[in-house]
Amino acid sequence: MDMLLKQLPQQLVNGLTLGSVYALIALGYSMVYGILRLLNFAHGEVYMIGAFIGWGVFTLLAPGDTLLLPAAVVILLMLVAAMLGCGLLGIVIEWFAYRPLREAPRIASLISALGVSFFLQNAVLLIMGARYRTYRTGLLIPRTWGISVFGATISLTRILVIVVAVLLMLGLHYLVRKTWLGKAMRATAQDWEAAAMMGIDVDQVIVATFFIGSALGGAAGVLVGLLFTQIYHFMGFTAGLKGFTAAVCGGIGNIPGAMLGGLFLGLVESIGVGFISPRYRDLITFLVLILLLLFRPQGLLGAKVPEKV
Repeated sequence: MDMLLKQLPQQLVNGLTLGSVYALIALGYSMVYGILRLLNFAHGEVYMIGAFIGWGVFTLLAPGDTLLLPAAVVILLMLVAAMLGCGLLGIVIEWFAYRPLREAPRIASLISALGVSFFLQNAVLLIMGARYRTYRTGLLIPRTWGISVFGATISLTRILVIVVAVLLMLGLHYLVRKTWLGKAMRATAQDWEAAAMMGIDVDQVIVATFFIGSALGGAAGVLVGLLFTQIYHFMGFTAGLKGFTAAVCGGIGNIPGAMLGGLFLGLVESIGVGFISPRYRDLITFLVLILLLLFRPQGLLGAKVPEKV
């Protein structure tokens, strides 16, 4: 028992780090679903491409073992490039794969989303190959840097991941609650037709939603690359499923719920891995999802939808 209590602080730190990444991915799912009622299953591949964009910028700015710019500037440029690249990719996906199918049955959009996912995954495989790519995080953040709190060792890399994720989530919350775009997004999510009648350009709102959600996914890809150092073309599949699970746990379509769901899922997964077995990582994750849906189908923060008579 004493050993379990000693491990608990470290597992909580690991869970918060992982949960922060899941929350960023889940936000992309929730934002798109909240407005379009569409499950964007290509979002995991957008996250994967963000990781590769960050790796490309890192490779250009760190030839050999020398940084051409200060480490903080390199990390910032990696994040900005990944967010811009993935944001633009999200707009292209919406324009070509989803917009022509808005009036079609939902199954058509779902199939289109799966098709885009496989297309992006295999495009990266053809261009980059199947070989793992490595983030040389040690050049940016020495592995010995960190702090110890209550018996848990928190590396500077984990602190960076948590801080960046929290800042992005706070920025999104401010945008949605305090800006004109955020009000337009909330109005469109509530009633498309009424929002259009009030002068809101629904198409622009949808484009902005895809851009922001995809940009957050790209940032998550860079953060995961810095944290775990290894990236490859198939990494978006599992991460996309975990992000979708986090969005459902929090209440699909609910932005604060996606944040809470990501943190909740990260903590559950980390504690399960630490105290049960790493082999059951995915089993624990989806078992929690099943139990949550059984006892609270609307998610942690989702509103209960009244049954139609």
